[in-house]
Amino acid sequence: MSSTDVVHALLTALFTGAALYAVRHVIAPGRPAPREYVDHLLHAAMALAMAAMPWGPPLSRTPQTVLFAAGAVWFTLTPARRPGESRATAAARRLPSALGMAAMVWMLRNPHGTQHAAALAAPRTAALVTPVLALCLLVCALRALTRDMPSLRATPRPAAVLPLPYGHFWDGSMALGTAVMLVMPHH
Repeated sequence: MSSTDVVHALLTALFTGAALYAVRHVIAPGRPAPREYVDHLLHAAMALAMAAMPWGPPLSRTPQTVLFAAGAVWFTLTPARRPGESRATAAARRLPSALGMAAMVWMLRNPHGTQHAAALAAPRTAALVTPVLALCLLVCALRALTRDMPSLRATPRPAAVLPLPYGHFWDGSMALGTAVMLVMPHH
């Protein structure tokens, strides 16, 4: 087994875990609000598609491209503001999900490691878009994965204010895994 296969196996495990986490939110008692329900379904679909991506060509690129493009638009146009939160802050919270969906569309339309015509037709665009998307996702991943780390402040936050880190872990893991998939060869 090559080192690339090992990385692909690790990414498959990561994306499968993220898909299970999203599905758990969909089927858990006390169903989420309609917007959150769609969010979790989109995350589950993306995670499952990402888990399968390294091992072979997807079933059909066009329906997936349409789904994930719609997902990118969904996350961009549906920010829900929390009390006292600005519109820009609400939109920024949804940016990692929108970027992930956009990266999925980009990978489906411009696959690495294949002789796909679209990949050969736009090498300059690919040379710019791929690293920009990967860098943005890496920043989102680092923010999500380090968000709940203790700070260097003199007065720590009370324990009652600390959120459960699981959601941030899966958000950050998805963003990091997607960034890695953007730069690795896959079908």
